[in-house]
Amino acid sequence: MSNVREYRALRTLAGALAAHERTLRVAASAAAFIVLGLTAAQCGAANAESSEPKGVSNAEITADGRKWMPCAAEYGTCRFDGTRDVLYGTVEQHVVKTFSNSAECNNGVFGDPAPGVEKRCAVAQTAANSSAPPAPATAAAALKDAAAQSSASAAPVDLKAPPGQGLRCAVPSSPVRAAANGDLLEADTPSDGTRLFAANQPFALVFTARPTQNDTLNWQIRDSWNVVRASGRFPIAAGPTLSTLSCASTVAGYFAVSASLERAHGQLESRGTRPAGIATFGVLPDLSSALSAVRFPYDDLHRFGGQGTAYLAPGQHCCDGDGYRPVYTALGLSWVNDNRNWYMEEPKKAGAFDPQTKQLTPFFRRGDIMRLIQLDGIPYWVSPTGKETHSYAPTSLAQMKDYMAKVGAESNRVRTTYFPRQRDNYYQVTWEPDADGGLPWRDGDANFIAMYKAVWEGIHQTDPHAVVMGLTYSSVQGNVTWMRRLGPLGIGRYMDGMSVHGYYDVGTTPSHPPERVADTGNQGTVPGALPAAMRALRHELRQYLKPGAPLFATETGISYDIGESYGKNYPGANVLYAQAAVVARTHLILLGEGADMTYVFYLADMPETAAGYGIFFELDQPAGAFGPSHISPKPAALAVAAMTRIFDGTATLGPLKGVPKGVYAYAFRRLGGGKIVTALWMHDNDKWNAKTGFDASQSVDYRLRVDAPGTNGEVTAFDMMGNATSVPYHDGLAALKLSPAPIYVVSSNADVFRDAVTTPEGYVAR
Repeated sequence: MSNVREYRALRTLAGALAAHERTLRVAASAAAFIVLGLTAAQCGAANAESSEPKGVSNAEITADGRKWMPCAAEYGTCRFDGTRDVLYGTVEQHVVKTFSNSAECNNGVFGDPAPGVEKRCAVAQTAANSSAPPAPATAAAALKDAAAQSSASAAPVDLKAPPGQGLRCAVPSSPVRAAANGDLLEADTPSDGTRLFAANQPFALVFTARPTQNDTLNWQIRDSWNVVRASGRFPIAAGPTLSTLSCASTVAGYFAVSASLERAHGQLESRGTRPAGIATFGVLPDLSSALSAVRFPYDDLHRFGGQGTAYLAPGQHCCDGDGYRPVYTALGLSWVNDNRNWYMEEPKKAGAFDPQTKQLTPFFRRGDIMRLIQLDGIPYWVSPTGKETHSYAPTSLAQMKDYMAKVGAESNRVRTTYFPRQRDNYYQVTWEPDADGGLPWRDGDANFIAMYKAVWEGIHQTDPHAVVMGLTYSSVQGNVTWMRRLGPLGIGRYMDGMSVHGYYDVGTTPSHPPERVADTGNQGTVPGALPAAMRALRHELRQYLKPGAPLFATETGISYDIGESYGKNYPGANVLYAQAAVVARTHLILLGEGADMTYVFYLADMPETAAGYGIFFELDQPAGAFGPSHISPKPAALAVAAMTRIFDGTATLGPLKGVPKGVYAYAFRRLGGGKIVTALWMHDNDKWNAKTGFDASQSVDYRLRVDAPGTNGEVTAFDMMGNATSVPYHDGLAALKLSPAPIYVVSSNADVFRDAVTTPEGYVAR
């Protein structure tokens, strides 16, 4: 099995390096390596809510021949009396605008005069209409140029949504000067860094062009299915100019912008892992027409988490600041990893960890993104090898138990302080102990169980709300195999729940989707067929764990096909569509077959593994990067955003009975006795691979029972991106056309599903 096995620890660089500089220590095998999302505990992240940038003085500054008093950090609010000029940026690079009484200090208001640099606001010491001497003409010109930087990161403040429906853009505003240096053509959709926008809200599409003679710019915007959704053309003057179109969309999903010049030709150049020819953005779905917001009795009922970070606020970089917001909250991901690994917290001796003084990383203190607490690995001083390791039990299980008791005490304090609506704390003991992985277990079975016993007893000694989980092998089938071996030996006594990684094949890729059966002559083959593997796992869980024990899938990702690499012309639109469909289908199978929660892997493209695991492009490094500052979405990101909005806050009913071969259908019910949502799609092994292309036009007809016989009406169906369509039903049956991209049908009559589904073995809605 050649799955991603990741383990990542962050280390502070020594001595003279600035506090924000970090290095990634990657421990991995050829087919595997790093786990992300571990930035929380080890980054030494800055408090994102600090009122001033680090190292910034409140002393008066001089710029453009005038005196200015700092009044707010970036993302803060500058308050003053009367009408004043407000400077935003740095002393060297800034823009000045006039406000009355207050000004919001961010790029959305001012544009970005200093891309990639931490900025602040300062208020003029004199009123805007005072007789203070004007800035020199040369300085004024410099300010104007700075405000029109051609990086396409400066969005105008006063955007209005063009009238109409669908995706539409108004004619561009008057062009402004752009920097002379740069590509012939550039395009961007400035935002909070996610390049994700609310439905029907205005956003800017900014084109920068540098033709040597007057020209005409032609542009198109295509969706996940490569269908043109909007297009246009406008004249471009010779020289570097920046033109801004005000756009809005009632259509949700992923969109790819392309552009060319009629005379100079050219196209958008590649950026990092994003191929040439496109710039991408997304529009988030609005489901309110068919699905109301779910009320969560407690927060740990959220069903989606993620791995990977992105430091999108200007001035942030890996790994200082908040690597999860705004992108995780936009995507609907509520769980991430947090480290309390023994070798990290007590690397040199026992007693270093104090549960009363240990400070929770600032970005967790908001309480809206929950912690899966990692416990894997032991320090060198208690290791039988003399080195920190994941492969052996410690020489002193008593010391391990004592350390875990301290972690339990700290976690219980954290939960009651910062997560009052979270019922339990969740701990993961081991991380991919696969024999052929990056963190292999080389000790005996008895010591493996003894280690789990020490962890379980220590945690439960001080945390009455502890859920201790394992075994977290890299594939679902690997967890089945090892539970069959360790379950009879008693490991289930020391597991309150089960955590697994959801890989299922030799490469989880578009060509290796979760429905693929390795041996097409044997439909019961488990390897390569995720539904069958999950059913086997549920059986083992019921055999050896307490009834109702939670099942968390804490990592599953879909890369590009085996052997592919990032390139100027790869991936194409067809591959990106296929990846999105397979990402959604994989996580729906995990949930539909009885997982309580599932993690999306990985946020943005990263190096040192199979290409493409990210659901966002990384825009700076051709091979990807950890903790990037610049990202743009793939179709998979918007498929995730739709999926989380529809299925978070549901309980699993299970797979539908009696579906024809090649059809997959899973039913869920919204919490509080709410509506039924059924996810459906089709898959054909023989017509879905990279060699022949991933055919989005494949379809089969299927009739879904949504109401009692003899009834007629309408239900709502959402596409993979969350766009709603009304579907009539007759005699209780809705006629659907299923494709490789899942659709989600919302209905109200729960009774018709009572005997139509197979409840996953031992599954109890939490």
